[in-house]
Amino acid sequence: MNDAPHTKLFEGMPAITPAIGLGQWLTQRAERNPARPAITFEGNTWTYGALLDKTDRLAAMLQANGIGVGDRVGFLGFNHPMFFAALFATAKLGAIFVPLNFRLTGTELEFIINDAGVHTLIVGPDHWGVIDEVRPSLRCQQYLAIEKASDGWPSVETALTLYEAGITAQPAHPHDTAVIMYTSGTTGRPKGAMLTHGNFWWNHVNELITMDVSANDVLLTFAPVYHIGALNVLTLTTLLKGGHMVLHRHFDPGLILQDIPRHKVSTLFTVPAMLLFISQHGDFATADLSSVRMVSCGGAPCPEPLLRLFGERGVAVQQGYGLTETAALATTLTPEWALAKLGSVGKPPLLTQIRIVDGQGDVATAAHARGEICVRGMNITKGYWNQAQASRDAIDDDGWFRTGDIGYLDEDGFLYVCDRVKDMIISGGENVYPAEVESIMYEHPAVAEAAVIGRPDDKWGERVAAVVALKAGTRLTLEELQGFIGSKLARYKMPRELHILDALPRNPTGKLLKYRLRESLEQASALKHPGETKP
Repeated sequence: MNDAPHTKLFEGMPAITPAIGLGQWLTQRAERNPARPAITFEGNTWTYGALLDKTDRLAAMLQANGIGVGDRVGFLGFNHPMFFAALFATAKLGAIFVPLNFRLTGTELEFIINDAGVHTLIVGPDHWGVIDEVRPSLRCQQYLAIEKASDGWPSVETALTLYEAGITAQPAHPHDTAVIMYTSGTTGRPKGAMLTHGNFWWNHVNELITMDVSANDVLLTFAPVYHIGALNVLTLTTLLKGGHMVLHRHFDPGLILQDIPRHKVSTLFTVPAMLLFISQHGDFATADLSSVRMVSCGGAPCPEPLLRLFGERGVAVQQGYGLTETAALATTLTPEWALAKLGSVGKPPLLTQIRIVDGQGDVATAAHARGEICVRGMNITKGYWNQAQASRDAIDDDGWFRTGDIGYLDEDGFLYVCDRVKDMIISGGENVYPAEVESIMYEHPAVAEAAVIGRPDDKWGERVAAVVALKAGTRLTLEELQGFIGSKLARYKMPRELHILDALPRNPTGKLLKYRLRESLEQASALKHPGETKP
């Protein structure tokens, strides 16, 4: 066939660049489905048309008060629909959204807010106090309140009535920064990962290809949306598809079990700790979970007993792996592999690559060879805000991002995450991966939460210490734990200390704060029932 005549049809035609900016795609979705429910929150529902109207009014207000291209807008508060209006409004202006961790102290927030150079700060009433404490040291030019007003805190909702919708969105280049999301700060001072409009878009494309998100889905969101997992796994993707999100202000296992049948929830995102607490709620055994089509679980390795427990209830838990710097999605374990590849976090989606790099910097090619997990794709951050050296250290010239996680690929190319590079224990020259020990500890009937950390040891360099929270009415000794683990792990992996706490310290997304455990173990008086044997 002669293709020349067809080729001529396209000569001289302008290249088409789709509008992939966060503000633009919300507008396009709302124009197509204005009456569809977008967000239900505490009995009230915003349609897509209402969400767009509030977004445009907020954008007009922010613009009138000095926000333009590149300026930063911060948000501090529990989950609320206004978070999404602020995110999209900021994007429409070509400005940058900075979601803040609501569990941080005033001093911690002061560093992040000033480091990001936040111009306008939107804050919920529960967090006015922590900001007022450090307000004299902040360089913000405007403060706004969610829901209600108070002295020094004018209400966003009231202000929106003074502005008209219809603002024209600034064109967004894929490489333009849309969000500065600060890492959780489990160690050291947090860094602001710059996530671009392109990062968000390609993460959603990856997710739509991998997870089959439907416009008819009802998503229940209860994890804090200032975190990349709660925001970018299912939540924004569901809104992009035109689905319905039921939003909870904060994590409440009882309310979750009530709202699943009430709203016929079909999808939800969670982390293993939240899934554990849901399973331990008194209503779990009788709760109606029949509407749930998919649970996406990430943020940490999910213990096998928990996967099996939900499997027995007919709920397939799709695991995934990602970081703030990967805009959430780095790998997924799709349902058909759930049993065959227990413990794996799956394979990368179509538009992302992974590889394992050993301690000498060489790419590992053998199955089960452990090393640092590296990720590359259009979902990878372009770097850290105000930290050029940290950006160069994390991302090489070929675009590979160093995750700081240890893992390996099996014979079929499925990824297994062993631990954080910094959390690996070296005892007597042998590597001990805490997640491996923790998974077995979770099988003990008395253990509700488990963590393993390294402790200094004069003979072995480091020794394995177990820290647990027990189920109500149970007891556990070090000898009993060693006896339970003894037949399943090599002796050098055996815990040589046992410390029992009421609860393990976690950040709002459920990530275990092991640095706090290490600090606690240095202050024995703060621990309950410590026990120890020599290696």
